[in-house]
Amino acid sequence: MAAVANAGGLGMIGAGYMSPDHINNLIWEVKKKTVHPFGVNLFVPAPYDAGVQEIQNAKENLKPFQARLGIQDNTCILPTYENDLRIFLEQIQIVINEKVPVCSFTFGLPSEEVISMLKQEGIVVIGTATTVREAVLIEQAGLDAVVAQGSEAGGHRGTFNGDFKDSLIGLMSLIPQVCDTVKIPVIAAGGIMDGRGVLAAKVLGADAVQLGTAFIATHESGAQTIYKDALLKATEDQTALTRAFSGKPARGLKNKFISEMNGTEIPAYPIQNELTKGIRKAASDHNNPDYLSMWSGQSARLTKKSSVRELLAEIISQAEAEAKSLRI
Repeated sequence: MAAVANAGGLGMIGAGYMSPDHINNLIWEVKKKTVHPFGVNLFVPAPYDAGVQEIQNAKENLKPFQARLGIQDNTCILPTYENDLRIFLEQIQIVINEKVPVCSFTFGLPSEEVISMLKQEGIVVIGTATTVREAVLIEQAGLDAVVAQGSEAGGHRGTFNGDFKDSLIGLMSLIPQVCDTVKIPVIAAGGIMDGRGVLAAKVLGADAVQLGTAFIATHESGAQTIYKDALLKATEDQTALTRAFSGKPARGLKNKFISEMNGTEIPAYPIQNELTKGIRKAASDHNNPDYLSMWSGQSARLTKKSSVRELLAEIISQAEAEAKSLRI
């Protein structure tokens, strides 16, 4: 993340799953490595519900996977919305205390109080939208910018208004419709891996772009080697939208866990996320990609192994060359 900031980009700490203490420590580490601006991305908690029988069924569905991975103790403390909200507010306070320049949100809109607290400290506040309607809600809430997340994007879908199935709009279609509707800056995300994607997004009206998958295989990335290797070998048809790991739709590389969980009963996020935590940890410990969540966008085939600085330099150079050839 610090490498991105040092190379001229805006590095973002993906802190949605992190405890407040972990976020605080990571912010300190980043500050040691860069003097440039960076940001933190957080998950907005929302009420959820799952019945006792639904949770029990989900636990039964996961037992065969736990057995394969040698997991003896599969007990876990299930999350509650009240505790999630408490943790979220603590995360916000750390962002404020540490004077992080940018704070972005996924899965919904923070409260008016949270937005006000951040903006009073001069922190740039960004929301994530998968439809024009969501972008409008983000603008109306007073946020400073919006990430337009196309259906190509890797990782969790940011949908918070309506069914996610109705929000699977390709980025090239989403950008101009969002840009024509809202006045705040639009940041394009989803499937952008090189200068061609950057230029295309800019031509369609985006003010900036957000890349995720492109950085996973870089030397500085903290992703596991098996994850990087899988991504470097992946093709455009090897990603899938799944709720298997977390209970919330997310795009990642297909594997045995995703395929075998297809059609089973899966409780809502974050309950399923907690239930599968042991499986993901065991898969990580044993370098087993069959049961690991490996998020990826649809442009996986364009992944390259390089340093962050080399990657950003190549993206900028290609975008400039393409713009010149097209006389843009």
